Amino acid sequence: MTTAAATAHAVGSTLPATMQAVAIREPGGPDVLELVQQPVPAPGAGEVLIRVAVSGINRPDVVQRKGHYPAPPGASPLPGLEVAGTIVGGDPAAMQAAGLQLGQAVCALLAGGGYAQYCVAPVAHCLPVPQGMSVIEAASLPETFFTVWSNVFDRGGLQAGQTLLVHGGSSGIGTTAVQLGKAVGAQVIVTAGSAEKCAACLQLGADHAINYREQDFVEQVKALTQNRGADVVLDMVAGSYVARNVQCMAVDGKLLIIAVQGGKDAAFNAVTVLMRRLSIIGTTLRSQPHAFKAAIASQLRQTVWPWLEQGKVRPVIHATFAAEQAAQAHALMESNQHIGKIVLTWES
Repeated sequence: MTTAAATAHAVGSTLPATMQAVAIREPGGPDVLELVQQPVPAPGAGEVLIRVAVSGINRPDVVQRKGHYPAPPGASPLPGLEVAGTIVGGDPAAMQAAGLQLGQAVCALLAGGGYAQYCVAPVAHCLPVPQGMSVIEAASLPETFFTVWSNVFDRGGLQAGQTLLVHGGSSGIGTTAVQLGKAVGAQVIVTAGSAEKCAACLQLGADHAINYREQDFVEQVKALTQNRGADVVLDMVAGSYVARNVQCMAVDGKLLIIAVQGGKDAAFNAVTVLMRRLSIIGTTLRSQPHAFKAAIASQLRQTVWPWLEQGKVRPVIHATFAAEQAAQAHALMESNQHIGKIVLTWES
C-alpha cells in the first residue's frame, strides 16, 4: 500500500502525518461533532489522496450522527460523502486511465471520511471540477448529482415531455432534480414548505411549486397534469406520502423512495398500483458497489458536466461554515430552513 509519505514525495511536498477531522463522539445531537486529530489516510490500489478544500453536508450525515446509518464495511467511520479539493497522490495507473493527474482539482463521491483535511477516494468516483466553478460549488455536486441521476434517469427513465414530481424541492437533492429535469425537457412539479422555498424552486426552473402546508399536492398534481399524473416521483419523505403519491401517478409511473424523513411505515392502495402498473422502488447510494457508482460518474461526466460548464445547471449553496462549526451546520440542516446545499471549508 502507498504510504502517506511516499504520496507526498510524488507531488514535491511533505504531507503532515496527522490531519484535522470532524468525528462523531457518540450518537446524538449536533454537539457530538468534534474536531480531532487523526492520521492522514494512505490511498490503496485504484485510489487517490485528496487534500480537501470543502466538504459537502448531506442528510445521511445527520442520520449517521444520530447512530442510525453506520458507514459500510471498509469505509471511514468519519461522516462526509462528498468533497472537493486537490489530488496529492494515489495510484498512477488508475489516474492515467481516468484522465486525472496530480495537482488536479476534483470533486469526489465517498462512502465516508469527507469531514477531514485529507481523504481517499476511488479514482473512478472522482470528477474534475467543472470549468468556471469554485471548489465550494464543486463540493456540493457528487452526492446530490449521483443520487438524482441514478434515481430519476437510470431507474426512473425520465424523458422529455414527461412529468417529474419532486418532494423537498428546495433541498440539495430537490434543487438538483429540478434543474436536471428541466434540462432534459420534462415538466417539473415540486412540493416545499413555505412561500419562500416555492419561489426559489420556480426561480430554478420548476414549472409549478406546491406549498404542502397550504395545498393538497395530490389534487394539485392531478389538476396540473389534466388527471394524467406524474410519470416519475422522487420522494425523500415516505411515510404517509407513499399512499398519496400512488394516488397522483401516471400509468406505468415510477416512485423512487430515497429517504424516510416522514416515517418508515406506509400503507397504500395495492389495487391502484396493480391497475396503473406502478413501480415503487427504494434505493440507497452509499452501499452500492464500486462499479455502480463508477458508471454513474461516467454518465455524469459525459452528459451533465457540459451543462455545468455551460451554466445550464448550477448548484445552489445556502451556507458555508468553517470545519470547526460543523455542529452549527448540522443544526441548520435539521432546522429545514435552508435552500440548497450546506458545506464546510478547511484551511489550506
